[in-house]
Amino acid sequence: MARLLFTCSHGADDPERATVPFNAACAAAVSGHTVTVVCTSDAVPLGTRGGATDVTAPRMTPVAELVDTLLASGGSIWLCSACTGPRGITDEHLLEGASIVGAATIVEEVAGGATSISLT
Repeated sequence: MARLLFTCSHGADDPERATVPFNAACAAAVSGHTVTVVCTSDAVPLGTRGGATDVTAPRMTPVAELVDTLLASGGSIWLCSACTGPRGITDEHLLEGASIVGAATIVEEVAGGATSISLT
């Protein structure tokens, strides 16, 4: 199975663009792939407790439901450390299955063979 990194840079600012990478990541995770959603910019709150609660695009699955599906399927969420700091997000705010990582971690994963996928 593949190791896949889905990038997401939107949250409440653009619910549709937040939904698409989580939807694809869920499809990959339930299919048995090793999946991580890498959240940057406005997407970093999605990996916090309650951070995805009101992020819903018309006629699309709510992001909170997708986050739950992803994590229940063994997926993970990485939050960009450069983006969490200015927003005051620390480890104590995170969902189980989410972590704050630096760019070096992402680069190491891609250099090690993970495929990075951007859908927005």
